[in-house]
Amino acid sequence: MKEQKYIIKNQESFELKDIFDCGQCFRWNEEEDKSYTGIWKNNVVNVKKENNEIIFTGICNDGNFEEEIIKYFDLDRNYDEIKNKLSKIDENMKISVEYGKGIRILNQDLWETIISFIISANNNIPRIKGIIERLSKKYGNKIVWNNKEYYTFPTASQLKDVTVEEYRKLGLGFRDKRLYETTQMIINKEVVLDELQKNENTKEVREKLLTLSGVGPKVADCILLFSTLKRFEVFPIDVWVRRVMNDLYIKESDETKVSKAKIEKIAQEKFGDIAGLAQQYLFYWRREA
Repeated sequence: MKEQKYIIKNQESFELKDIFDCGQCFRWNEEEDKSYTGIWKNNVVNVKKENNEIIFTGICNDGNFEEEIIKYFDLDRNYDEIKNKLSKIDENMKISVEYGKGIRILNQDLWETIISFIISANNNIPRIKGIIERLSKKYGNKIVWNNKEYYTFPTASQLKDVTVEEYRKLGLGFRDKRLYETTQMIINKEVVLDELQKNENTKEVREKLLTLSGVGPKVADCILLFSTLKRFEVFPIDVWVRRVMNDLYIKESDETKVSKAKIEKIAQEKFGDIAGLAQQYLFYWRREA
């Protein structure tokens, strides 16, 4: 497969660290030159930012290289407009948007996002990335680029005969059974991913996701926001988000007693149909700054 290159210029809403370190993805790694190399579907790409240019270099096995880049990095969406809208809500949002001004929400494969966020439950990012890498190396397909080996995320059919014990050997812990059960549910078409993709009713899609083993409310919302489902109205809540929402808007003395329902109500009232993007700016600002 021939190496290809695509360059975009003067894109302000695109910072590598903001995109790849904001908690939405697990298969991108920083290189010594501060560029990032990642793999999605059957593509391996390095992204580098130099002056006013963003340079994508890699191999594409999924069609047109430029089209894949535009779709995956959500380049057709006007993030400057979104940031401007959020910044007008209040000073807190203005500060958090400025801090994470280069964030873009990736269009990640739905199947991979489901499994990745099941793995993410009660886990830290280095460990999540390690598990996903081992899973891909053992059951995915090898791609060689620049004399390095990369591995695709395994499909459901590639995992259909993997046992709970084999998952356990990869370090999945209590998630081994969850991964096995969800894979079987997808294989047996108890949940049909194409149907989820076509269904525009977020509530119905969320309820279907919650039937998958290992998918609770927070994981379901992450899948809805970070995959090709792209539902910007959802507001995933974890420890950091609960903390920042309490500190800024609720102000209870004990943040652990703040209910998810209360946080969601405030998020919907303040941020509306772009609550998920507000969540990302707030989460990234609070965790990193």
